[in-house]
Amino acid sequence: MALLEGFDFAALRDMLAGIGADGWLLYDFHGVNPVATRVLGIQGMGTRRFFTLLPRAGKPVAVAHSIELASFDGFPGEVRPYAAWRELHAVLGPLVKGKTLAMEVSPNDDVPYLDRVPHGVVQMLEGFGAHVVPSAQLVTRFAARWSPAELTGHRRAAEALASIAQDALRWAGAELARGGGVEVRETTVQRRVMEAFARGGLITDHPPIVGFQANAANPHYEPREGADRRLQAGDVLLLDLWAGPGKGSVFADQTWMGFAGRTPDAEVQRVWETVRGARDAAVARLRERWGRAPVTGAELDDAARGVISKAGYGEFFPHRTGHSIDRDLHGSGPHLDNFETADDRVLLSGVGFSVEPGIYLAQRFGMRSEINVFLGETGPEVTPRAPQTDLLLV
Repeated sequence: MALLEGFDFAALRDMLAGIGADGWLLYDFHGVNPVATRVLGIQGMGTRRFFTLLPRAGKPVAVAHSIELASFDGFPGEVRPYAAWRELHAVLGPLVKGKTLAMEVSPNDDVPYLDRVPHGVVQMLEGFGAHVVPSAQLVTRFAARWSPAELTGHRRAAEALASIAQDALRWAGAELARGGGVEVRETTVQRRVMEAFARGGLITDHPPIVGFQANAANPHYEPREGADRRLQAGDVLLLDLWAGPGKGSVFADQTWMGFAGRTPDAEVQRVWETVRGARDAAVARLRERWGRAPVTGAELDDAARGVISKAGYGEFFPHRTGHSIDRDLHGSGPHLDNFETADDRVLLSGVGFSVEPGIYLAQRFGMRSEINVFLGETGPEVTPRAPQTDLLLV
């Protein structure tokens, strides 16, 4: 695919006018800003700095190192090469002087996923007479949206993950019930999931999180061979798994919960119902607002967090409600977050994200329920099609 192929320049011009910017200046060095490479479609080697100006008026201009010009083959504009740092300044200075430029910056680092451009780069540009403003809305519109093919791949992965997760949890319970000295360990379940991924042609960047009982109270627990927990009757089981149909695809990301037994105690059941209710409250708020008024990820975080706080577990929910998903599992689009950060970006059609509230009672047990949502033109679409409604009794 050629650089910027299919890019909607008319939409960019309108959005630049709306934020009072003369252009979008995309910068990258050694992959520090994935937004730049994603928007441009650059696939080649990137060991030197480049700047690409997508102006409100006129043709795009790229400033690239002379040994990496091949990365800009087919660029639909002018490519201005440099080699020495003085040449970079001589080329870049006149290009940006007097312009207001949108870049991947976030005042006070409010949203780290948007704060990609180093402070020194901003200083250099301001020294040339440019004024830098945040590109948040542009990132959502042009970097975080899914293509039709990516949505199709995500849907397939989502249904596969739901099946794999339920099979793995039920298998663990059946093995435990079989007895006879059989050990079911967290790493055993982890391997079973990875084998299922391989059979299903799914790709992941990391093995799943598998946590039994107290280990489930650590949101990012990683089981280690020889130090993992053995499943026992009465344990809570947490399985968080993510995968996609190929490298660089839009992954599905889900968390499923089980209980090793038939009669979970009252608090286990209450925590499950609270987490599920928080998850569903975020989706309900989105459906209520979609098409009627702008809605932000922060508002959905507030909706989910409100359910958990009302139930008396607010202090045990120490993370955001959800993260953007694009070609990166934790993407650059709007997050469901008014806790770790203040993400006030408006949710737009074409973006996707996780919804995954949790309650973690240290040294006891933890629970999280995770689904994904894609914002289509006709409204929110939840994946998988049948999210978990009841605690799996295994």
